[in-house]
Amino acid sequence: MTTPEPEVVVTADSTELVATAGRRLVDVIVAAQSARGSASIVLTGGSNGIAILEWLRDNPHDVDWGEVDVYFGDDRFVPHDDDERNHGQAARALLDHVAVDPARVFVMEPSDGRFGDDIDAAAADYARILAEHGDGADSPAFDVHLLGMGGEGHINSLFPHTDARAEQAAAVVPVTDSPKPPPRRITLTLPAVNRAAQVWFLVAGEDKADAVAAGVTGGDPVEWPCAGAHGSTATVWFVDRGAAGAL
Repeated sequence: MTTPEPEVVVTADSTELVATAGRRLVDVIVAAQSARGSASIVLTGGSNGIAILEWLRDNPHDVDWGEVDVYFGDDRFVPHDDDERNHGQAARALLDHVAVDPARVFVMEPSDGRFGDDIDAAAADYARILAEHGDGADSPAFDVHLLGMGGEGHINSLFPHTDARAEQAAAVVPVTDSPKPPPRRITLTLPAVNRAAQVWFLVAGEDKADAVAAGVTGGDPVEWPCAGAHGSTATVWFVDRGAAGAL
């Protein structure tokens, strides 16, 4: 299937980036709720990923949070109260402040959760959750999958030249040797990311300019995992001027 050409939205700085993406995310969620009664989004960590949640918390909008399915693109397999947990950061930034339905917030189990230290079982459980909501597929067709990105082009916990990045079947895999600490993580794979209707990158900083250029212009996804991520209807790069410097 042919995927649409990526859209690049260049902003002056990360503050404008977050506000621009935040307003547009509200529009997409509200449109989905108007059409189907509900919406589904995948959250990401990182400075911009958390900042957009804080923007949603602090700015008036028409989202009915009780009718949003919330997933996570990845999380650290550490204890539930570890500051590295994406879920904890998202809760503090937004989820604890809006009327979400707890049954519709799908959290990756921590290392002190239901499966204890068994990362394989925890990853398999999240794969089960995605499949249960996938309408016959291994994962849902999310309305929006938000992505941060590292300077080497990693997204979620999919790093260059790793088995997790190369995965072409499973929607969720455990990672035990992440080059960025902590080493153990659970992550959605490219097949799950690419099931999303829209994939949005939130990227700021000159140190990420080469990765942005590779992602936008169709670089090798083995070298630049970001280049392998795209939405079925839209791929949008929200970047500040520094991150756009190599385009």
